[in-house]
Amino acid sequence: MRNVTDMHAGAIELPALDGLMVRPQAPLSAYTRFGIGGPADLLADTDDPETFAAVIRWLRERGMAYVVLGGGTNLVVSDEGFRGVVLRYTNRSTERQGIRVSCGAGAELMDLVRFTVDAGLEGGQTLMGIPGWVGAAIYGNAGAYGHSIEEVVERVHFFDGDRVRSFSREECEFRYRESIFKRHKGWIILRAELQFRESDREALRQVSGDILETRNQKFPPTMRCAGSIFKNLHVAELPAAVVAEVPQKVIREGKIPAAWFLEQVGAKGAREGDIQVADYHANLIYNAGQGTAAELCRMIARLKQKVRERFGFSMEEEVQYVGFAPGFAPR
Repeated sequence: MRNVTDMHAGAIELPALDGLMVRPQAPLSAYTRFGIGGPADLLADTDDPETFAAVIRWLRERGMAYVVLGGGTNLVVSDEGFRGVVLRYTNRSTERQGIRVSCGAGAELMDLVRFTVDAGLEGGQTLMGIPGWVGAAIYGNAGAYGHSIEEVVERVHFFDGDRVRSFSREECEFRYRESIFKRHKGWIILRAELQFRESDREALRQVSGDILETRNQKFPPTMRCAGSIFKNLHVAELPAAVVAEVPQKVIREGKIPAAWFLEQVGAKGAREGDIQVADYHANLIYNAGQGTAAELCRMIARLKQKVRERFGFSMEEEVQYVGFAPGFAPR
């Protein structure tokens, strides 16, 4: 997801371009896993990189508001929706050449994992069960079980608003749930070149299958949620007094799960309207009915405040916000 400009788009009529599908007043609740969000003035999809670039140039030249979405799995859209154009780059073409795989940013991450596992390519199996698109996974350096997508990224091709460029893994500046693309909102990922290792496909299927089963128990596919809401905490970035309170068995690979801190402040089972924290996982917030973005933001702010009051630091969300004021985050 990239917010690019906050100028009002007004009445919008996009140019007629090959492969561009446009839907006016599209309810964004239908395009987010939370099932929350008002309408966009226009929703436009294309799997053609040239058409995608042409639309962005057209919008930029006119100062119109637009935002680029992926699969909407890690997104909070305001109840008012988005006044402007919502673009989705839906190219999901996936090709293999030896241990390398080229994948469009619009491919489902789980489809990519299945593709590589079935080919006996090791490196992405622990990402099984993470929803969303490949471009968004690279944007947020998605990961699980001690591994992240950065480990298999060789090169990323992106549109910078003027031309298509490419970065190596090192140039992407990956960190925990971060990449250079999060700091440059106007850079849109188009395609990734990934490198794996040859391995036993049955062993990879066993690993990915076990992980999928575990994730589906924790985050059922029908649950309207974004997975974990808050980022885990690096031990090195926390006050020593806070770390001293945490049992050693909780600390893994230099990080403390956000859920541990949330449990200490009684987050499990908390409710705000139809927005609820799971009673079995303190870092899982879901839409239990007709939840709204306002309720969700109040819940996030409430949990952040409780942790801040108890431990003296602020938690940071993994989710991104669309349709809110620039720089918005619940406090």
